[in-house]
Amino acid sequence: MSYMKKKFLKAIMSVAAIACIALSCKDGNKSTGMKAALKGTYGYDLQFLQHNVSSVYELRDKEGMAKVLLTPDYQGRVMSSTAGGDSSNSFGWLNYDLIASAAKRKQFNAVGGEERFWLGPEGGQYALYFKKGDSFNIAHWQVPAIIDTVKYDVLKADSSEVTFNKSATLLNYSGTRFDIEITRSIRLLNKVMLQQKLGVNIPEHLQYVAYESDNQVKNTGNADWKKENGLLSIWLLGMLTPSPQTVVIIPFKPIQPVHDYITDDYFGAVPTERLTVKDSVLYFNCDGKSRGKIGLSPSIAKSVAASFDYRKNTLTIIYFEVDKDGMYVNSKWEMQENPFKGDVINAYNDGPLQDGTQMGPFYEIESSSSVKELHKGGVMRYRQVTCHFQGDYPSLNALAIATLGVQLNEAKSSIIH
Repeated sequence: MSYMKKKFLKAIMSVAAIACIALSCKDGNKSTGMKAALKGTYGYDLQFLQHNVSSVYELRDKEGMAKVLLTPDYQGRVMSSTAGGDSSNSFGWLNYDLIASAAKRKQFNAVGGEERFWLGPEGGQYALYFKKGDSFNIAHWQVPAIIDTVKYDVLKADSSEVTFNKSATLLNYSGTRFDIEITRSIRLLNKVMLQQKLGVNIPEHLQYVAYESDNQVKNTGNADWKKENGLLSIWLLGMLTPSPQTVVIIPFKPIQPVHDYITDDYFGAVPTERLTVKDSVLYFNCDGKSRGKIGLSPSIAKSVAASFDYRKNTLTIIYFEVDKDGMYVNSKWEMQENPFKGDVINAYNDGPLQDGTQMGPFYEIESSSSVKELHKGGVMRYRQVTCHFQGDYPSLNALAIATLGVQLNEAKSSIIH
C-alpha cells in the first residue's frame, strides 16, 4: 500500500473515531426516554441535548459517576456535569426553551453552560461588543458571532479529553483588526490529578467531578498586536443554577483599603445586604433575583473562587491563573482612563432587567487572562480548573476550610432571609 493511501486511510479512521464517540454519546441512554429522567438531573440534560443539538460529547470516569457534557454547537462549551451519575445533580444552567427553539437571537444567545469561552474587553475604547461610535448601552451591545453562534470544529476526542478549534476576524471599538485562531481543550481530571491541583486530599465521603480547560488564542494576522491599539483577553464564564441559599465565596489578600480593589457597580451598586466584604474574603448572595456584578483586581485576588448551595449541599470551586504584574482589560461600559486595570475574577447574579424581563435566573463565576502584545504567529494561553463536590456537610466544610480558608457556617450568615 502506498504511503499516500495509508495516510488517507489513517485520516479517515481518525475522523470516524471522533464521529463514533459523538454518536455513541448522542444515542446513549435513549432506552430510558425523556420521561424517565427528572428535570434537574444530569440524565435529563444529557437526553435533552441529545435531542436538540447536532452533536454531544461526554467525558466520563471508569465508574460512570463523574461526567462532563460538551458540544461544538456552542463553541466547545461545557454544558453541564455531574459528580454522581445520571440520576444526580446537573451543575450547569441550561436555557431549555431557547435551545429547543433553535432560534438565533440578535444580540446574545444565553443558551447556558457551566463554562463558555469568551473574549474581552466587553466595553471601553477597545471593546469587542460595541461598534465604533455606538453608545455603551444594552441597545448597542452585540456579542461577536465567534463566541455566540458559530459551531466549532472537533480536532480530537476520547472519553477523557476533547479539543475544539475555530478561526475568526474581529474588529474592536477603535477599529483594530484581530485575525485569530482559537483552540480549546477540556480534560477530565481523576482523583490523583485533582488532589495535585487542590493541594489537599479529598475527603473519602465526597463525590466529585473536575475538569481543566486549556484555551489558546493565536495571532494569525499580518500585524503585531500593540497595547495602544487594544489587546484581547481570554474570558471564561460559568452559568450555574441558583437557589435562595447560594453564596459565592471569594478569598483575597488582605491589602488595605480593600474596597479600592473591588468593583461592585458594573450595573449599579450591589446592595450591601447582598455583598459582605471581610478582611480577606467576600460573600456575594447569588439567588438569581437581583442583577449585579462584582470583580476583584489581580492585586488582591488569589487563584481560587467558589460557591456553595446550602439547599443542595454542593460546593463548586474554580482555580484560575493570576498574573499579579499583568495587564487586565477593563470591561466597564464607558470610555476608560485605565483600560488595562481590570478584574481577574468576577461574579454575576442574574435578575430582572428594567423592562421586567430576565435571561435566567442563573449566576456566574468568571475569570479572565491577562493580556499580552503578540507578534504575528504568537499564542496566548489560559487554563482553568472547575470542581464540584457533593456529600455530607462536615466533609464539605473540611474541604472549604482546606481550600478556601473559610467556614461554611460563616458564609451562610450572609444569605438574605
